[in-house]
Amino acid sequence: MTTIDTPAVSDEELEVDALTMGRRIRQLRTERGITLDELAAAVERAPSQLSMIENGKREPKLTLLRAIARALDTTIDAVMESGPLDERSALEISLERAMKGSTFQSLGIEPFRIGKSIPTDILKTVLALQGEIERLQDERAATPEEARRANVALRRLMRSQNNYFPELEAQAREILDAVNHPGGPLTQRTASDIAAHLGFTLHYVSDLPQTTRSVADIKNGRLYLSSALTAKGDPRTAVLQALSSRILGHEEPASYASFLRQRVETNYLTGALLIPEAHAVPFLQDAKARRAISIEDLRDAYSVSYETAAHRFTNLATRHLDIRVHFLKVHESGTITKAYENDDVNFPTDTLGSIEGQMCCRKWTSRVVFDEPDRFNPYYQYTDTGNGTYWCTARVESSTDGEHSVSVGVRFDDTRWFIGRETTNRGVSRHAVEVCCRRAPAQLEEAWRKHSWPNVRTPRTLLATLPTGAFPGVDTTDVYEFLEAHAPR
Repeated sequence: MTTIDTPAVSDEELEVDALTMGRRIRQLRTERGITLDELAAAVERAPSQLSMIENGKREPKLTLLRAIARALDTTIDAVMESGPLDERSALEISLERAMKGSTFQSLGIEPFRIGKSIPTDILKTVLALQGEIERLQDERAATPEEARRANVALRRLMRSQNNYFPELEAQAREILDAVNHPGGPLTQRTASDIAAHLGFTLHYVSDLPQTTRSVADIKNGRLYLSSALTAKGDPRTAVLQALSSRILGHEEPASYASFLRQRVETNYLTGALLIPEAHAVPFLQDAKARRAISIEDLRDAYSVSYETAAHRFTNLATRHLDIRVHFLKVHESGTITKAYENDDVNFPTDTLGSIEGQMCCRKWTSRVVFDEPDRFNPYYQYTDTGNGTYWCTARVESSTDGEHSVSVGVRFDDTRWFIGRETTNRGVSRHAVEVCCRRAPAQLEEAWRKHSWPNVRTPRTLLATLPTGAFPGVDTTDVYEFLEAHAPR
């Protein structure tokens, strides 16, 4: 039997409950035309005591609540109902809570009594100002450092679960069963069936907002995608990524950390739909039995990109094949853009533990592959590191941001399960030591250090905060204008 722990109730939550109850008593008393003195006499209490209860400063005992309910000709359930009775009560409760919060305290604003004489519009204005202050504080917190911290925390979660999320696998199975998918590669028709199952029709347009990959019109059940998808790329991926957020019930992210988590969940579920676990696991287990595991074969079997196949392999390898792995995506400049490991490979990190944004060692497969003239066949390499010997397979793929290498690697002992283990390509990396490749050879440094001055191409995000908004980087005005223009009349 599954049990759910009862969460502890904070003092603040208790205070808000007392506030709600007090406002409800006041509202019921006012509706019945009873004065505070008359109610106090009916329940045999001092008016000052009832005033403190109505202001949420004292929580009455059950016997007193029963007496108040009888005096107001109502039930105790009506008195204890958690929802506020009207807009004014809700505003007063919100402002009472805000005055006890960190924003008011940090500004040095002392709590004040919210009397009847304070207009409702004033309460709305104060709460709006408080909300804007908190929004600005959130914007200032959205720094690259904060993003790296969130990313590190998310990667640690992925590592602790071997990059396998059973709840997402279950949701993928449920959706595939709902559209009677027989297994194997997922067709474009099946992707359309999934959209229809979720109540969406697909619309390809030429004027999709530039800051988006797709836009869902939830009100009218329409999913807009770029018409360019039909000419290049895999249209299934864009459709499934857009639908995954609806399947997962994602709400507007409240922080950058939740935005990152949603993005990982969306990509994971998309991979689980394109390469279903129930079909892919026997495929991989058979390949392991034949000592012929190949990311290329997985890619070709399910008609997906090499990166999607590599990602999906990391989901299933440890859970179902008992193989620990690492994954790297590296830009042609040498910058790591994506990373995952549970095989103890020694990725370069900054002081926060962040891998993304670091320079990949020149001796690693992920960098060496850029110099290989053969782009048709995969590149394999053994690399001796200070943390052991690793074997990797890698490919170079093109994107709008330039070329990227995608590589999957394992420790030497697990190489026996893979095609490409017979490679003679070998590298030696000591990236943990500065002289490995982050520092020029001594002879070159001596010749040029005092006679050169490069003009650094500073990344545009280095000194700026991250894009603001619930969906970072998205121009919401552009999105809303687009939806208004395309909505059915």
